[in-house]
Amino acid sequence: MLRLVRLAGCALDLWRMRGATMVALLERLKIKDVNPGACTGPDGWIADPRGERLDSFNPATGERIASVVQATPAAYDSVVQRAVERFRTWQMVPAPKRGQFIRDLGSALREVKEPLGQLVTLEMGKITAEGWGEVQEMIDICDFAVGLSRQLYGVTTHSERPGHRMYEQWHPLGPVGIITAFNFPVAVWSWNAAIAAVCGDTTVWKPASAVPLCAIAVQHIVNRVSADHGLDGVFNLVIGPGTGVGERMVNDSRLPLVSFTGSVIQGRRAAELIARRLGRAILELGGNNGLIVTEDADLALALRAILFGAVGTAGQRCTTTRRIIAHRTIAADLTRRLVKAYEQVTIGDPTKDGVLMGPLVDEQAVEATIAALDTIRAQGGEVLVGGRRRPELGPCFVEPTIVQMPRQAPVVREETFAPILYVMEYDALDEAIAIHNAVPQGLSSAIFTTNLLTAERFLSAIGSDCGMANVNVGTSGAEIGLGFGGEKETGGGRESGSDAWKLYMRRQSNVINWSGELPLAQGIEFGS
Repeated sequence: MLRLVRLAGCALDLWRMRGATMVALLERLKIKDVNPGACTGPDGWIADPRGERLDSFNPATGERIASVVQATPAAYDSVVQRAVERFRTWQMVPAPKRGQFIRDLGSALREVKEPLGQLVTLEMGKITAEGWGEVQEMIDICDFAVGLSRQLYGVTTHSERPGHRMYEQWHPLGPVGIITAFNFPVAVWSWNAAIAAVCGDTTVWKPASAVPLCAIAVQHIVNRVSADHGLDGVFNLVIGPGTGVGERMVNDSRLPLVSFTGSVIQGRRAAELIARRLGRAILELGGNNGLIVTEDADLALALRAILFGAVGTAGQRCTTTRRIIAHRTIAADLTRRLVKAYEQVTIGDPTKDGVLMGPLVDEQAVEATIAALDTIRAQGGEVLVGGRRRPELGPCFVEPTIVQMPRQAPVVREETFAPILYVMEYDALDEAIAIHNAVPQGLSSAIFTTNLLTAERFLSAIGSDCGMANVNVGTSGAEIGLGFGGEKETGGGRESGSDAWKLYMRRQSNVINWSGELPLAQGIEFGS
């Protein structure tokens, strides 16, 4: 039995089991109509009867929540063209005025933090606290961007030629493509979109196909704020498959920058296609994050960090803790504590209080997890706890798993997007760092130690080779104040805080001659 809610040009099918919940969330998010696949602003929903349907499922139950109509190539072109047209005027709006727009977006997100976080939980599967945390991250980046709108600094420097002044300034770059992954269905968009907007850019967003409703909800919030400012086309949405919309975006010369979050395989192809047209790319790809625990570490502190880092979001974060490298003298004690903690992890409906781990995103992810465990056992790994499917809870549930693993095993070098944690041992710090760095990914890293010299060595140039390195803080849960991103196969991109804003702008070097003469640089004489 279906309950139907009319959309802009199509019907959103809400299945009975989740219909009431979904309708309530839409009402709390102040959404009356839902996009059939593409949007360019408050009145810019594009309905195309030729678009194919995309189903959204609740990973906790396997039930279909809704279906939306995806954008066709024609709809995609309309959206990008609107972003191009709006950029021509948006780039000339003073940056502090652009910041006021983002300030109001942050305020709008504060008003709907609870229902938007619940929608993230319903469609993606992370627990409610993490869903709310993701929306809070959106609010935080809006706050950051508002301040940034008055701090888009260039530099001045002295010229060797008398009567000359040299400086640099930063100009808006153009429409920015944003391709996001399922695991953070709203936050990663905001990292890019809020910063790009205050930099004077417009954006075109392609969300992951597993979480279209979260993107649609965000676009409706954006549209309300845009309408208050008399704007459209600053933030644009296109829902469609990677093989269609995604391929068009990375090949589209109208998008001088594409920010891509996804797997290494997908990211490598995206980078090649973007580079072929001499575009720019921000790549946030795989993570195989290691955490070293030294002989002098506070084990209780390390335990809490490991538990959240490895189990949070069911191991589906790019910053998930995947490898523990423990000093031989404390490894057994730490492992015993971890096993005991894992045995107490409550798995189940992520909307329920007390649940610490929800489902994987889909049944494909479950199958990949089971296949990885088969490989782990074949390569000498010993499962200490977990390692089983939990079909009685739903189709996408698995147990969080700890594996005692030979550090030479090839599978350790791979990123398995699942709650599988490897435990390995070391004797000397240099050995631990070598083990840590011996993977192709380089996103996040951590060490737990009470020794200042050990901490500094880990953070030095001969320590962690990752883009993010922490001391007595886990690998997961980065704040927005610093740039987020990694090295090696992680892609080298940076988003969010610090000076990541420069990626969304173009640098211009300027020289002004006020001398009335024309001396040349380097003392060159050229004729009379």
